[in-house]
Amino acid sequence: MEFGLLDWSVLLLGAAAAGWVDAVIGGGGLVLIPLILAVAPQLAPATALATNKLAAVFGTASAAFTMVRQVRPSRRVLAAYLPVALGCAGSGALAASLIQASVMRPVIIVLLLAVGSFVALRPGFGAGPEVAVPSGWRRWAALAGVAVIGFYDGVFGPGTGMFLIMAFTGLLSQNFLTSAAMAKVVNTATNLGALLVFALGGHVLWLLGLSLAVANVLGAQMGAKTVLGGGITFIRGALITTVVIMSGYLLYQQFSGL
Repeated sequence: MEFGLLDWSVLLLGAAAAGWVDAVIGGGGLVLIPLILAVAPQLAPATALATNKLAAVFGTASAAFTMVRQVRPSRRVLAAYLPVALGCAGSGALAASLIQASVMRPVIIVLLLAVGSFVALRPGFGAGPEVAVPSGWRRWAALAGVAVIGFYDGVFGPGTGMFLIMAFTGLLSQNFLTSAAMAKVVNTATNLGALLVFALGGHVLWLLGLSLAVANVLGAQMGAKTVLGGGITFIRGALITTVVIMSGYLLYQQFSGL
């Protein structure tokens, strides 16, 4: 598949923007997937989704590396979540063809609005002192949350990073910054799990995906530095802004029949 200079410019700029959005709060696929389909309308949606996952794996991993070096969340806790995230996202990707997007969107819109309302009405959420060693039930609940969100990422995806941040903050009594660093690591695993399934199905455009990955990494690095510089207050504002934008976008898709 050949692209002109303008096509490549649009795709690479879009990949960089998607990397920044993903690193900040998640949802970069809402930027890059429509661009891929706009530039190459002949592609199957599964191919666009799979190629986006290839770029996102590299971008999210690079953001995770940068943030974990500074925030230093528990590696032992993360190690328990990664295989669950990988496996459940792969299962979700296998089930993606069986679940209609038009069925998923209303559920996700309600969840997004609930998340946004909760954060807006609870100014202290995600900003207080952390619990050094969460109780056993909290760790198991967080593991279950990772499984559900990982499956969701394989099936549909928008907002995965944000849902992970909320789950880690609420269930492990962490601040937003620690949860954001953990979310990036786990989101890397969910992206990889879905990508493996898509790759086995022959849906990935490798040259395009790897080219977009370079731009995605650059955007993700800028996004990670933005989060680290802005801290908890920035993440809180970004989360509420993302809820508004994603809800509006999904409502548009739902009622326009896309």
